[in-house]
Amino acid sequence: MANILGIHHVSAICGPPQENVDFYTGVLGLRLVKLTVNYDDPSAYHFYYGDYLGTPGTLLTFFPYPEGHPGRPGSGQATLISLGVPSDAIAYWADRFKRRDVDFDRPVSRDGLESIRFRAPDGLQLELVTSTRSAAPAPLLEGPIPWAKAIVGMESITLTEREPGPTRAILENILGFKLISESENRLDFAVEGGGSGKTLSLSIDPDGPVGRQGRGAVHHIALRATDEAGQIEDRIQVVNQGLHASTILDRSYFRSVYFREPGGVLLELATDTPGFTVDEPVERLGMSLMLPERLEEYRVQIQRALEPLRLPKVNR
Repeated sequence: MANILGIHHVSAICGPPQENVDFYTGVLGLRLVKLTVNYDDPSAYHFYYGDYLGTPGTLLTFFPYPEGHPGRPGSGQATLISLGVPSDAIAYWADRFKRRDVDFDRPVSRDGLESIRFRAPDGLQLELVTSTRSAAPAPLLEGPIPWAKAIVGMESITLTEREPGPTRAILENILGFKLISESENRLDFAVEGGGSGKTLSLSIDPDGPVGRQGRGAVHHIALRATDEAGQIEDRIQVVNQGLHASTILDRSYFRSVYFREPGGVLLELATDTPGFTVDEPVERLGMSLMLPERLEEYRVQIQRALEPLRLPKVNR
């Protein structure tokens, strides 16, 4: 089975929208590639950040709910987002985090790779880890981070599970991941091929707390379907395993199917197409509020309900 190409994007719940935009564009140097709303709740923004083109495997997305309760990390959740940076960039980022008052841990080395863990303002757990890739698939033309130090895309996502067996079966038997390393409390899986977002890890914690959705918590992980036919095939197999899967939903920039794996993490199967330039040219990505056709007649009401934003001066 080879219908999954890796991670498409990760979506999380965040706090104040301006704080989120300032952190991911101004501190981390990602491009805001789409400014839209939560299609299931148009009273909230939906931000997409990534490389210059919004390439699948580079994307972080957020739903701001500043008045919502804080999330709690634990089982049934994605608990760590690992982003790749060039091999000599960790010292640069440690210095940048110190100057920008980012909450971060001391850099560490493991398995020949350097990494540095840090927290977004809402508490979301992230990590920068040295990557074999030297640049993002489509680097920003201009931005606050030098190209030689900039984030190159997704490296891996860690899921925390009480019992890994049922989740492992879904990863291996339906989604095409292969076990690449194993320790007492961790399993690492990857799909074949190069590029961003090929790895999912299971952190096994049988006695820890159950995770809770909220600010600073991952809402779901989207995996890259090879194409629409592969997406349909995977959906059928998920249903045949006795799991509930949504119908195929039109998210404007990709088609989506959602289901919860046995450990409780919400997964999405997302297509690469039609992509972020379907409704605005690449040079203007993220510069205007974009709405699906069904919501256009409510644009004035939606904009009145949304907090005004100060968008990045450099977003190219």
